[in-house]
Amino acid sequence: MRIKALVFDFDGLLVDTEGPIFESWQRIYRERGQELPRERWLTIIGTASGPFDPLLDLGKRTGEKLDRQELDNLEQLYYREATSMQQLLPGVEKYLADARRLGLKMAIASSSGSTWVTEHLERFGIHDHFDAIVCREDVTRTKPDPELYRVALDRLSVSPNETIAFEDSTNGIRAAKAAQLFCVAVPNPLTADLDLTDADLRLASLEATSLHDLISRAEAARAE
Repeated sequence: MRIKALVFDFDGLLVDTEGPIFESWQRIYRERGQELPRERWLTIIGTASGPFDPLLDLGKRTGEKLDRQELDNLEQLYYREATSMQQLLPGVEKYLADARRLGLKMAIASSSGSTWVTEHLERFGIHDHFDAIVCREDVTRTKPDPELYRVALDRLSVSPNETIAFEDSTNGIRAAKAAQLFCVAVPNPLTADLDLTDADLRLASLEATSLHDLISRAEAARAE
């Protein structure tokens, strides 16, 4: 089966948003004399419906009734400070260019909100590379449920066997595999220690292998 499309996760896969967000919340915790538990934070990466809420956790630890909007605004301020000179993750720009050269369709399937994703895509000048952008507003369930991927496939008019998914988290990989896609794990420093074994292939970065070679490996795996 020939590969016709690529579907990318967004956070931590195209842009390292996850590290700066975690660091921003770490800063908020430490300003209140607390430490943000990394293992709890990892449970919400790749999903909008994880079991951990940092604001509720911090409120319990400090015994305070915290204002969600105030802390969200503070987190956004710290995030902007941390990402003012940020670039796309290694290999992303070349993969997007090579995919267009090869005539592949491309989509994003993200558990984040559409405003967040679109603002980043426009900031880095890559919004027009994508034929479909599917975010949490477009589905009833986010990852690890496969609905985001199924909607992306429908909008691209391709089958799972014709598509490669790129993910950096356990929740994302579970979603891609539940949608029956060939899934490539490309973890960032925050997600590198997560259980990514359900992925069909793991790369240190998109620079680790060319898109042409990756497609060959996916097509060979599908033919087995």
